[in-house]
Amino acid sequence: MGLVRVGLLKTCAVSTSLLATMVGLLPSSALAQTSLPQRSTQFPPNAVAPVINRPPIDEDYILGPGDRVKIDVLKAPQYSLETQVLVDGTISLLQFGSLPVRGLSLTEATARATEKYRKVLRYPVVTITLLTPRPVKVTVAGEVSRRGAYDVTLNPVSDTGNIVGSANLPTLTRALKLAGGITQSADLNRVEIRRAQRGGTGQVYTVNLWEFVRNGDTSQDVVLRDGDSIFVPTAEKLDLTDSYQLATTSFSAEKIQPLNITVVGEVYRPGTHTVESSVRVPTAGIPGEARDSFNQARIFPTLTRAIQTAGGIKPMANLRNIEVRRITQQGTQQTFKVDLWALLQSGDQTQDLILQDRDTIVVPQATNLTNAEIATASAASFSPDRIRVAVMGEVGTPGVIEVPPNTPLNKAILTAGGFNSRAIRSKVDFVRLNPDGTAVKREVKVDLAAGYDEANNPPLRNEDVIIVKRSGLSIFGESGQVFGPLGGIISVFRAIFGGP
Repeated sequence: MGLVRVGLLKTCAVSTSLLATMVGLLPSSALAQTSLPQRSTQFPPNAVAPVINRPPIDEDYILGPGDRVKIDVLKAPQYSLETQVLVDGTISLLQFGSLPVRGLSLTEATARATEKYRKVLRYPVVTITLLTPRPVKVTVAGEVSRRGAYDVTLNPVSDTGNIVGSANLPTLTRALKLAGGITQSADLNRVEIRRAQRGGTGQVYTVNLWEFVRNGDTSQDVVLRDGDSIFVPTAEKLDLTDSYQLATTSFSAEKIQPLNITVVGEVYRPGTHTVESSVRVPTAGIPGEARDSFNQARIFPTLTRAIQTAGGIKPMANLRNIEVRRITQQGTQQTFKVDLWALLQSGDQTQDLILQDRDTIVVPQATNLTNAEIATASAASFSPDRIRVAVMGEVGTPGVIEVPPNTPLNKAILTAGGFNSRAIRSKVDFVRLNPDGTAVKREVKVDLAAGYDEANNPPLRNEDVIIVKRSGLSIFGESGQVFGPLGGIISVFRAIFGGP
């Protein structure tokens, strides 16, 4: 059988598939399907019924209220008509009265109509054909954005109620899209379709949508029937390589929706943030700013963008052991380990996990980082574009300045106007606030022409302080002194840089 235009009719005399009966769009090659071994279960889920891999497509269509049918009586056109199944499950046969057809196949309905016409015709030849199927009512649960009941129509309908586009079958992926799309925790290997059968029993079909996504196996995108129940289970383990594919299918959740994400640990502004698709951190400690709407509609909200929204990473962030904690639709928690160092070193983009609403990100503190590692992390896209350092004392414009991460000490002095006539030009005091709340001051020799040197021209971090002295005056005490945590030194830093 070749492809047939929508509207051509298929009679009940042939054993039809739901698909072919509805719109006649499938080629005959699609009718050959095999099923996996069955096991006994019931329907609903707490009873027992067979579980089969994919529903068969040669099932008879079952009539119900809303279906529009055509009744043809051979050589008696006066008895032929088009009619709709009423809410009580009946159709009108003109002077022959009503005929109950709810729950009947087209073949069964034809047989009963033939008996009705036999009252006036000796050998009635009756054909009942489905013209327009009713909307398919299904329920969707599990790992989708909006669980609930939905009507899947033959044609897509616009917000104004007008039919748009060409005929679209009520398929599994269309139902998932109506339910807001799948989540990042969805297990596409074993999507379940529970279908009621006559007599109160039913069957549970298992569909592998990964075959549809990766290999284009359209037989996995099954045509739904009225009353089907779809369940998308939670994946036991998420492979980071699956994250992008889960986000880019035709039945994925919309990517442009802002997400509520909690970021804690080694970031400048820990807490709950609204994460949009495209953000950038201007200055350390300042929340990331969303960019233009053009990018917003095309970029996914990922782990690094959430970190940017939280002000960017601190210098001692452990990028190798970041955790993403996710609450599934079933109420359980999943934890993913992410290595952003691999992203920086080898360009492994799978580590930049695509997020979903209510994720929690934990950025731990590293116990031992080299200066080179700190410099590399400070230059990352999820670090601030600029840091704030204080250049105090005998310089042209003392105060807080903003410089790029890893700016060397001598460049900061020049940015602050350079030494004035009263300055000691050979050395400065350099004060750094440690992660544990202590601060260390050391004396650094200055050469304004020197390059990077950790000992004599260190790359700067956020809230470093450079003190250019006059006549040996120092407000920070003796060189090498370690100030206690959360004491007076914190007040000094807050006074310099602002904040509570």
